[in-house]
Amino acid sequence: MTFDSILFLCVANSARSQMAEALARHHFGDAVRVQSAGSAPSRVNPYAVRALAELGIGTEDLHSKHVDTIDPSSVDLVITLCAEESCPLFLGDAVRVSWAMPDPDRKHEDLDDDARLAHFRHARDVIAGRIATLAEERAAR
Repeated sequence: MTFDSILFLCVANSARSQMAEALARHHFGDAVRVQSAGSAPSRVNPYAVRALAELGIGTEDLHSKHVDTIDPSSVDLVITLCAEESCPLFLGDAVRVSWAMPDPDRKHEDLDDDARLAHFRHARDVIAGRIATLAEERAAR
């Protein structure tokens, strides 16, 4: 797969897409432009920050952004992470891929701190694995 820029999309741009952005930036460095956004941006979820910190990945540059602020011409690949909700619409000619996964925040469940963080760790690890596979596909081009 050929791409030099990625946009990760979900609704709130608070957890899945933020973790994907941080993990992809960590993995690709300056070789790939990495962005994330959502249709109803809120804030970066503190559990996402904690899960990334466990891997030594900084989050100081992360902030929630609206999909309308992203220039379509700056994106080669759009990866959506929405599962149970409707993902934002993104106009442009970018290739689209779905990495659908449930929201790790599980707001509808009564979870203690450790159980909620475990869902974020799982999402982080799944995303990291998919980014590694994506990097292999890119290197094989």
